[in-house]
Amino acid sequence: MTTEHEVVEAKLDRLNANLAKIEELSKRMVAAMAQKRAIDPSLQGPGQDLFMKAATAYMAEVMNNPAKILEHQVSYWGKALKHYMEAQQLLAKGKLEAPEDRSPKDRRFSHPLWETHPYFNFIKQQYLFSVEAMEAAISGLDHLDAREKKRLDYFARQIVDMMAPTNFLGTNPDALERAVETDGASLVQGLENLVRDLEANRGDLLVTLADKDAFKVGHNIGTTPGSVIYRNRMMELIQYAPTTDKVHKTPLIIFPPWINKFYILDLKPQNSLIKWIVDQGFTLFVVSWVNPDASYRDTGMDDYIREGYLTAIDEVKKICDVPKVNVVGYCIAGTTLSLTLSYMKQTGDKSVNAATFFTTLTDFSDQGEVGVFLDDDFVDGIEREVNATGLLSSFFMSRTFSFLRSNDLIYQPAIKSYMMGEAPPAFDLLYWNGDGTNLPAKMSVQYLRGLCQRDELAKGTFQVMGRTVSLKDITIPVCAIACETDHIAAWRSSFNGLRQFGAKDKTFILSESGHIAGIVNPPSKMKYGHYMNDGPLEDPDSWRAGATEFKGSWWPHWGEWLAKRSGAKVPARMPGDSTHPVLAAAPGTYVVAVPSD
Repeated sequence: MTTEHEVVEAKLDRLNANLAKIEELSKRMVAAMAQKRAIDPSLQGPGQDLFMKAATAYMAEVMNNPAKILEHQVSYWGKALKHYMEAQQLLAKGKLEAPEDRSPKDRRFSHPLWETHPYFNFIKQQYLFSVEAMEAAISGLDHLDAREKKRLDYFARQIVDMMAPTNFLGTNPDALERAVETDGASLVQGLENLVRDLEANRGDLLVTLADKDAFKVGHNIGTTPGSVIYRNRMMELIQYAPTTDKVHKTPLIIFPPWINKFYILDLKPQNSLIKWIVDQGFTLFVVSWVNPDASYRDTGMDDYIREGYLTAIDEVKKICDVPKVNVVGYCIAGTTLSLTLSYMKQTGDKSVNAATFFTTLTDFSDQGEVGVFLDDDFVDGIEREVNATGLLSSFFMSRTFSFLRSNDLIYQPAIKSYMMGEAPPAFDLLYWNGDGTNLPAKMSVQYLRGLCQRDELAKGTFQVMGRTVSLKDITIPVCAIACETDHIAAWRSSFNGLRQFGAKDKTFILSESGHIAGIVNPPSKMKYGHYMNDGPLEDPDSWRAGATEFKGSWWPHWGEWLAKRSGAKVPARMPGDSTHPVLAAAPGTYVVAVPSD
């Protein structure tokens, strides 16, 4: 029979064994960090001028309205001191419990000890008081430009979120309990996870969000049957196999963003937009963009349009023997589709019958949440980086988009992986999110400077192959789908861009949820609804106020819209033809290629 002493000895042995592993892991961590690349400081945070402007604005408030500043300070001091006194009074009475917790619910603090234990509750509430005080201080900076104020609020929030007590072992009850339960094994496994991520990113820290061994593109994700029937240096053109005897005469081409990979639209059969479109009786083609390396340094927007959009449209017309096609552009690919359509209008090319835009910005006067990264302090740094390396590495893209949802995509995954020692989940969406792509140097600068910063498309000054393009040139029927909580392409900005199109036949659909979930929203789930309004596209908020709410996915409504503009039914087409032999099975070769950064 095992004695209590033997149990304790066994636990100590396991603890000592786990501690011994730390030495080896520490050596690996030092070796990994020695490989850390030199990163331009401008890519690590906003320029110092932002904080100088904030400090100047704060001093102006102090001088011009000292009562307001004092009111903020007294409010913060009062709440902090009151809570301290309440905690002290309970302890003085011999009660090991927390005072009444009036703080708002926050899922970071879901462990019961955050409310019941005096130590953890005190830390949490003092942290939340400090957050509230900082938010009030920034909100009160009336002498700061609105854009600068928005940027200050965002980056201050990043600091505040980073300093949350949940992010530190000594103040995280979940992590401490786990360490005790496992005799320190969770901390050792967490260090192993940390070292693994450092080694995978050459000394930079990028949290692994999903189990990379759980998925293989073309095997258990991206599996809709189809074939690559055309390939050039910019893209592979995939034609999907029909699932109906008859199909609409006018084929459809989807141009996905080259910032990410196209299989977000084909994760699994249950939520695959690609499969759903094929099942509705459309002949579907999808462009799979190349993941560029430094040899694509001088590839610009004209190259994407000429060798991507125009070539794909021409090849599909030949394969299907039709004069016109329908097209879809998603995110940046939608922006570039609008450039292409304007250029085609000016050159008299009538190859496109109707166009759909998913979460697309064409008017960048309001850049939404991502706009905090589009000032010169960041863009100058990006320009220096791409000029030196020939490309914008997927590392920077992944990190930037992660910081738009830092608690969900950085801190919570880091806590689970590094402090709890948990393995990354087998989650297809997060796997895709971590399967990033590079961007060519020239194209990156053209997009950031010309479209994002100078808003040249909406202003009618952007150049495409020697022609000045304009939104007014887009006169074919168009449908735009925007997402209500999109942090990349704000829905009101998408609306304002569509409003400027020259088309008379314009449809706008507002989906619930964000940039991805609002688009990848199959009807079978009945998860997110959508809004439609046949009224004029004059003002986004007025349109929204008068819109009709529909339960479930927007896909069926869009399918009806597309069917009306896709012609009569013809016998189903198998992939390719005599001049377009099958080059590879879908999802192709470009989507799985791994270029060097």
